Amino acid sequence: MSNSSSQKIAIITGTSSGIGLHTAVLLAQSGFTVIAIMRDTTKAGPLQELAEQAGVSLSVRQLNVQDEVSIANCVQAVMRDYGRIDLLVNNAGAGYLGSLEQTSMADLRGTMEVNFFGVWAVTQAVFPLMRAAEAGRIVTVTSVGGLIGQPLNDAYCAAKFAVEGFMESLAPVAQRLGVTVSLVEPGPVNTEFVATVQATRTETAPALQAAYGPMTEAYIAATQQTFATLGQSPTEVGRVIVEVATTEKPHFRYTTSEMILGLVSRKYVDPTGDSIVALFASRLP
Repeated sequence: MSNSSSQKIAIITGTSSGIGLHTAVLLAQSGFTVIAIMRDTTKAGPLQELAEQAGVSLSVRQLNVQDEVSIANCVQAVMRDYGRIDLLVNNAGAGYLGSLEQTSMADLRGTMEVNFFGVWAVTQAVFPLMRAAEAGRIVTVTSVGGLIGQPLNDAYCAAKFAVEGFMESLAPVAQRLGVTVSLVEPGPVNTEFVATVQATRTETAPALQAAYGPMTEAYIAATQQTFATLGQSPTEVGRVIVEVATTEKPHFRYTTSEMILGLVSRKYVDPTGDSIVALFASRLP
């Protein structure tokens, strides 16, 4: 498959819905040749429909971020067809709602697999190609939950914190090798993500239900209210990702709204961390 030398080749994971779906189309509209990756390509309908409405084309490919063979096969096929990868957007992820006591080791490992090990594995597959080319950009979608721990999101935030640490460590080394690394940190985004996260809730033993039930219900209600009043659209977040992908000298870290910037700034002005703990404790009964 031939490609104009002026068109940059972009791979983006997690494109069957939400941020990834809209970002894939926005990147194509911005002139990228987009390889839209998803675990289950039978779910590509909404993406292809939006691309058609936008008057752009993109290539949908299968890749499971939890399967190293799947990753290697996909990356090799892209290199065979296009000859290079200029942009990697790590967007695939999954939430998990539950306290320490409500989260089994299997659920913890599953959450880490998608949100951290998957990002590591895809980046590890693409990075050598960018290093060899002495050029490329890696944009990873994390979350405000990668900077500030959220109640009852113990496993999810642990995974996102891990991604932040990984990318912050990689960035200066990558810079010396000609590769730019950036993070995009959304807050509440109006996608299917919340409903999907609530679906992860499992039956809780009576003793744990007594301890955590009221807190969980209060937290969910507060979260739903936050999403209703302050939630961004996936298109808004997608525009930030496109900005990072196209600006001449991208920053390392991008929050996607003033509200999130104000929240994470607490971490820098209060080194004790007490104000963050107090803020979220105030939202629990």
